[in-house]
Amino acid sequence: MLYAVSMDYKQRYKKLAEKIDILCNDLIAAQRDFIKKLRTISFAANFYESIVGMTDLNMLLYTTGKLIRDEIAGVKVSFFLRGRENFEPPRLVSGLESDQPITLEERGLENCFSPELVDNICKSNRVCTLNDMFAMGLHPDQSGLSVLKNISVVTIPLGRFGSSQGFILIYRRSGISDPDLVGTDEINNISAVIPGLSRALRACQTIPQSAD
Repeated sequence: MLYAVSMDYKQRYKKLAEKIDILCNDLIAAQRDFIKKLRTISFAANFYESIVGMTDLNMLLYTTGKLIRDEIAGVKVSFFLRGRENFEPPRLVSGLESDQPITLEERGLENCFSPELVDNICKSNRVCTLNDMFAMGLHPDQSGLSVLKNISVVTIPLGRFGSSQGFILIYRRSGISDPDLVGTDEINNISAVIPGLSRALRACQTIPQSAD
């Protein structure tokens, strides 16, 4: 009799322990999600506070690029923007010598983007990986391919829910301390402010810019 009671107690204790374990895991997961949302809100608030009222396109691009580089360590940032008739030359956001683009045969990665590739990325209207870019027409030479193996690349569309205004190219050397950019919380944070950035870009492009 005592043995049966003991076994029943152990089974109930085991089930209770399993339920507590599941509950704790759910609470930890919910806490992680909450922290991620707070970080996204914090990044968005800082981003919009930094660009509010800007009417100069170059300043808007520089500020956006700096905020992205502050959010993701070690990245290079370029903007591919649609002009009225065609794409403008890519704008690399840099301010320090250490921010020079990763080169492929003395060329920045931006310069490997053909008009066809740029157009295909815009038409996709989604976040694109390096494999996506290969499928869309990225064809560097053999030496360029060896360099690309050590680079993490992602593009984020501008004007995602309307006509395409272009995209942002973000890349950096990949390694143990610098994991792949695709799917990271930081990229998700940047994607969250794209609608507001797209509206700001559209507003700046409609205002005549001063010739510096």
